Amino acid sequence: MTTTVDTPRVASTARVAKKTGASPLRPKRSPLLTGVMVLYLLYTLVPLVWLLLSATKTQDDLLSTPGLWFGKSFAFFSNIKDTLTYNDGIFLRWLGNTVLYVVVGAGGATLLATAAGYGLAKYKFAGRRAVFAILLGAVAVPGTALAVPTFLMFSNLGLTNTVWAIIIPSLVSPFGLYLMWVYATDAVPPELLEAARIDGAGEVRTFFTVALRLLAPGIVTTLLFAVVSTWNNYFLPLIMLSKPNLYPLTVGLTQWSNQATGVGARPIYNLVITGSLLTIVPLVVAFLLLQRFWQSGLSAGSVK
Repeated sequence: MTTTVDTPRVASTARVAKKTGASPLRPKRSPLLTGVMVLYLLYTLVPLVWLLLSATKTQDDLLSTPGLWFGKSFAFFSNIKDTLTYNDGIFLRWLGNTVLYVVVGAGGATLLATAAGYGLAKYKFAGRRAVFAILLGAVAVPGTALAVPTFLMFSNLGLTNTVWAIIIPSLVSPFGLYLMWVYATDAVPPELLEAARIDGAGEVRTFFTVALRLLAPGIVTTLLFAVVSTWNNYFLPLIMLSKPNLYPLTVGLTQWSNQATGVGARPIYNLVITGSLLTIVPLVVAFLLLQRFWQSGLSAGSVK
């Protein structure tokens, strides 16, 4: 096989690049876009830098030194120790509650969204359009709008002040279902499913042995969205729970912050900031560990 080269077009491209000063092999850089990206990078990193520096300060240094500079003494490790031991180690209890809500709630939501999205994408049945319309409507409704009706329903069922008041609502993820539906439509070729059925595999086995591997990038994306949503969930636990030993980290740290106001105020800003820093560490680790699964085109070449 021979390859033809459009010589006049190449020469024209070289002449244009020579006049503009740009390399024909490199795209021209936009100073405007570069500046926007630098501003976005600063917007993202400055709060993190402030959090890191503030976690190294004592209570007095927090109120007397600049936010983006070190304090008079380095108290990072003592702040961590005080955070983990304050009030009989209630922070660790909140951390355990949050992990439980994330593992069961976000994990279950991802499993349900994957199975339902795959079924809606690969099976034809009556009412699919109605399901699609309901799903889009559910995605458009913010979670805070459903918090009060959910509280009233769970209150009638006697499930408030229990872990199920947080786990059960977390199992429903309309956006995750929509994401898996759209992804499964193209990620799982129907020829592979037909080949598996011809070989005698049942629908359940086909899903777990064939489809699930092809859906891995979509599953990881859905899982991360569910994990972040459940980990940062605040309003629902706030109205569902009144027992401090059931609080997640978001509500617990807010209670610590509220200690600085009112009669008998006991400000512990250094512990609140250090606790906030410790709270984001698991999310960062999760992103770093799961980012290698964010790949597309896993099914490329699987159908000949």
